[in-house]
Amino acid sequence: MPKVSRRSFMATTAGSLLAGQASSLGSGAGRRPNVILFLTDDQAYGDLSHTGNQYLKTPNLDSVAKDGTELTRFYVSPVCSPTRSSLMTGRYNYRTGIVDTYMGRSMMYPDEITIAAILRNAGYRTGIFGKWHLGDDYPLRTIDRGFEESLVLRGGGLEQPANVPHDGYFDPILQHNGNPEKYHGYCTDIFVNAAMAFIEDSRNRPFFAYIPTNAPHAPLVVDPSYVAPFQTAGLNDQTAKLYGMLTNVDENMGRLLAKLHALGLEKDTVLIFLSDNGPEQERYNAGLRGLKGSVYEGGMRVPCFVRWPGVIPAGGRIDRIAAHIDILPTVLEACGVAAPAGLNLDGRSVFPLLRGAQEAWPDRTLYFQWHRGDEPEILRNCCAVTQRYKWLSGPAAYNSPNPQGYKQELYDLREDLGEQADLSPGHEELVAAMRNEYEDWFYEVSSTRGYAPPRIQLGTRHENPVMLTTQDWRGPRAGWNNPDAQGYWEIEVPESARCEVTLLFKAAGDSGTACFMLNGASFKQPVEKGATECIFASAPLRIGKGRLEAFVRVGTKTVGAQYVYVKRL
Repeated sequence: MPKVSRRSFMATTAGSLLAGQASSLGSGAGRRPNVILFLTDDQAYGDLSHTGNQYLKTPNLDSVAKDGTELTRFYVSPVCSPTRSSLMTGRYNYRTGIVDTYMGRSMMYPDEITIAAILRNAGYRTGIFGKWHLGDDYPLRTIDRGFEESLVLRGGGLEQPANVPHDGYFDPILQHNGNPEKYHGYCTDIFVNAAMAFIEDSRNRPFFAYIPTNAPHAPLVVDPSYVAPFQTAGLNDQTAKLYGMLTNVDENMGRLLAKLHALGLEKDTVLIFLSDNGPEQERYNAGLRGLKGSVYEGGMRVPCFVRWPGVIPAGGRIDRIAAHIDILPTVLEACGVAAPAGLNLDGRSVFPLLRGAQEAWPDRTLYFQWHRGDEPEILRNCCAVTQRYKWLSGPAAYNSPNPQGYKQELYDLREDLGEQADLSPGHEELVAAMRNEYEDWFYEVSSTRGYAPPRIQLGTRHENPVMLTTQDWRGPRAGWNNPDAQGYWEIEVPESARCEVTLLFKAAGDSGTACFMLNGASFKQPVEKGATECIFASAPLRIGKGRLEAFVRVGTKTVGAQYVYVKRL
């Protein structure tokens, strides 16, 4: 069979085998195991004492590795949203609508089936506590995607445009089951507190708790008491703050483990710990090359520990390559839950390896790519990884296209995990073969649905009001750092209604006009100098798909509204 057909066949077959075998696997006990998926944000492979860090002590995170099994060659995407979509679906992110982290490119299509939805349908209680980053508005929210209990920040992080202006890491406003609520304390503590309350509430039935912290993602904010010891040790402020945030993460892992012990749930719970990508800032990373955004090992290889006392051996180390796409099928097999019929997965279950099974494990190739833009470009900042070799193309070009063509590189990861010796000269046949396989993959995943973004729905009874932010802006003038930025939102109105529309914008330098356009209707209203808000008290929502644009015109200059609230009347 041609390569593309063979790959599709293998993915479908893997899903079918999982569905057929799941009922006979798992814990073997009457009750299915609980699952906790603990995901940190921008934590480097070297940000653990377990991986050789001399300054940062992480006894609780290390204990998860000590009491469980470590996947030593575990890969994720180079940035946040792509990894998260693959974790939730078991599929490559390009199939799910996720291309990037903002500008409307990090909204996962609503027909993608998540691990939360599958487990909920199998009788699990499902909860998320932290950072979702796959869509903020209906029908893309956590509560639309299988999570029964949800406490999350909007967009990609606190102090980013998707959240309430000026919201921070302390005392934030978070979305609790779709409604904004004020919380007190530090963000990581808040999320873990909520997760522990959910676990205690669910202790008499199986649960799935997803805890994706936004630490240690920038901005680097934590109580100074966590920072001081690292400053005293001579580290710069940036690294000291990072390590302080991770010390707090480690303490929270300790509290979580203590809660499981107190509730008698340790042996009934699968605990998975990993990070979403490599570090954004330079620091110790166990000799790995590259940072977040890069397809070198430092941008994609992360710690991954799996703990299930009595089932998964303590102190185990597995050197077989694995990735984010493998988490969903692995969890389903561990839980004895069948995959939905017809679900095509890219990942495969590594549960047999985790249990210590001695069986043949065929080599495979994993693919990764990321760069800015509405659509991916072939050969730009991408790689193909086998158990031994890694082929890369354009690894230095993820922020700007290279019209002259992308440099290709080849590394033997068995001998050169630091990727220092490029073997592409002299290995032209292997380079060509791995490039051809990558191209097959690229065209196949791109053909799944294309790259048009999903639409935010307005005027429904599921979400009222809808808050539109620059997180999901699109268009050539869209951006976060340009004071003259302007964008639009791709929307859909499923039923006609009247609405109140509120525009929030930077203070107008002079008197002007606020403009709001939606599905062929246009509205204008004067604004005074210094104004930051304009309310259209009653505007029709016309059925159909289209774009919503909102901006302020002063003279010949237009500047986009940064927040738009659409409230159905």
